Amino acid sequence: MQKLSFNFVFYLLFALVCGSCENSSNEIKQLHLTQPNIVLILADDLGYGDLSCYGSKRINTPNIDKMAGEGLKFTQFYAGSAVCTPTRVSILTGQYPLRFNVSAHFNDREMFLDNDVLTIPKVLKKEGYTSMHIGKWHLGGLNESHVLDRNNSMPGPLQHGFDHYLAMLEDPIYRGSAMREKRLYKDAGKNLVKDDVLLTPNNKHWTTIKFEEANKFIENSAKEKRPFFLNLWLDAPHAPYEYSEKGVMDQYNDRAKGQDLLYRGMVSHLDKGVGGVLAKLKELNIDKNTIVIFTSDNGPAYLGSPAHFKGRKTDFHEGGIRVPMIVWWPETITKGTVSNEIANTIDFLPTFLKLAQGTLDKNSPMDGLDITPILFEQKPLIDRKTMFWEIATKYKRSGNYVNVTDIRLKPTANQIARKGPWKLLAIEGVPQELYNMDEDPYERWNLLDTYPDISKQLSKELTQWLNAPRKEQPY
Repeated sequence: MQKLSFNFVFYLLFALVCGSCENSSNEIKQLHLTQPNIVLILADDLGYGDLSCYGSKRINTPNIDKMAGEGLKFTQFYAGSAVCTPTRVSILTGQYPLRFNVSAHFNDREMFLDNDVLTIPKVLKKEGYTSMHIGKWHLGGLNESHVLDRNNSMPGPLQHGFDHYLAMLEDPIYRGSAMREKRLYKDAGKNLVKDDVLLTPNNKHWTTIKFEEANKFIENSAKEKRPFFLNLWLDAPHAPYEYSEKGVMDQYNDRAKGQDLLYRGMVSHLDKGVGGVLAKLKELNIDKNTIVIFTSDNGPAYLGSPAHFKGRKTDFHEGGIRVPMIVWWPETITKGTVSNEIANTIDFLPTFLKLAQGTLDKNSPMDGLDITPILFEQKPLIDRKTMFWEIATKYKRSGNYVNVTDIRLKPTANQIARKGPWKLLAIEGVPQELYNMDEDPYERWNLLDTYPDISKQLSKELTQWLNAPRKEQPY
């Protein structure tokens, strides 16, 4: 049986969405429809206002701008946390990171995500996908001792379902000193590990290495003619701010200097890499069968821009969690679309699984939603319930609480309940602020006392969520 044209395939998919998920999936599989390749590009500490397609006048991002112009741009997309590790947990699992007792960034010694959890590469593997993780991991298991003795150590990317990975060793002796001495990007190539094998050192820039490896994986997967999932997690533009690949920073020499010049260059470097990935997909003639998503793990730190929003990294005001989100899929997603619908990094797993024509076991826990109705029809998600966030300034380990948050970035509130336009911020369960995000996206007017009924209801839901059972991590 010949395969149907890809556009026709998704017109059928749109019609099937209205039916039950289970019936829809069965009908799709009977049609032998093509499964799209999936590329997720995650920037680190990139602010809502750091891209010119989101209004930046300071940094030029022509490739990402073109991606937005040829695809869909979200204005209300949220990271699963205002810091690194919890958001990454939310992406891989489709669940709130608090379900796994994760509310702070992991240190590089003892903390890790248990490998008995459901993850994107695990569910996609069942649908015939090959997968690779490239770049920053920060979920444990990538110290040199873990790599060299994997059977007796904590899990890494392979154990979480990826077929391949390339990452920098995350030992404090490597990563910590490199960050302090501002040579993380310059020297990362000297401390690389691939598929649990230590690599021969090289002198290439870390951002360049990641995009080159991404394009190799895309080429190899295209030759194998298997659908693939590429999980490309960048370090950029996370500090330390360093020199970028030669020539990238030249455009800013007449209007920036010092750390500001370096930061702009780092964003432009990642923009160049994104352009290279899109070009590679077109070169291989698989762009029309590949969905590419670009976003950030949290709001900006230090020199990044949250645009007009209040707060930044570690802060639960909008600047800390509202991030850029662009979806590109030629001839499937309408060009130049802008969506004001609310979506979250917890939505990636169920969305990717729907694209792969798979279904979850009814007993599988899932907080995220399939957002294909937004992507393909610009329809709201009628099933979106109250969303929650928690960030901790402390985490529990061996009976002791240890401070893991930079005191300079201490959050003003550490919990959120968001329902429709209403956003409640709390500190350890105690309501502090209430905003109507439709009328006041910049969080200027605290309505906590003006709408006591709404505050009370959201506070009740938040308390119930905080008291729900959590999976204890083995650290």
